[in-house]
Amino acid sequence: MSQYYDTNSTKGPVQEHDVIMRGRKLLDITGVKQVESFDNEEFLLETVMGFLSIRGQNLQMKNLDVDKGIVSIKGKVFEIIYLDDQHGEKAKGFFSKLFR
Repeated sequence: MSQYYDTNSTKGPVQEHDVIMRGRKLLDITGVKQVESFDNEEFLLETVMGFLSIRGQNLQMKNLDVDKGIVSIKGKVFEIIYLDDQHGEKAKGFFSKLFR
């Protein structure tokens, strides 16, 4: 896992990042820096491990705690994907759709 982020950073303690799914209906995500955008079909979150896209149906933000970096989302989840350098084309396509 160390290949995905640097644990020897001098920026201070690294916040934990977990994605917990309960029955494909409820997501609890920790280590969230910022909620970039959201609607009932897609959430884009900036986490301590990169951008995270959640796609689904009837998605709603159940809980948001900015200070602790916790987001809870309910609805039917279809896809959870990290947008990083390894998926550059997919990320580029996603952002181009986002800013049309």
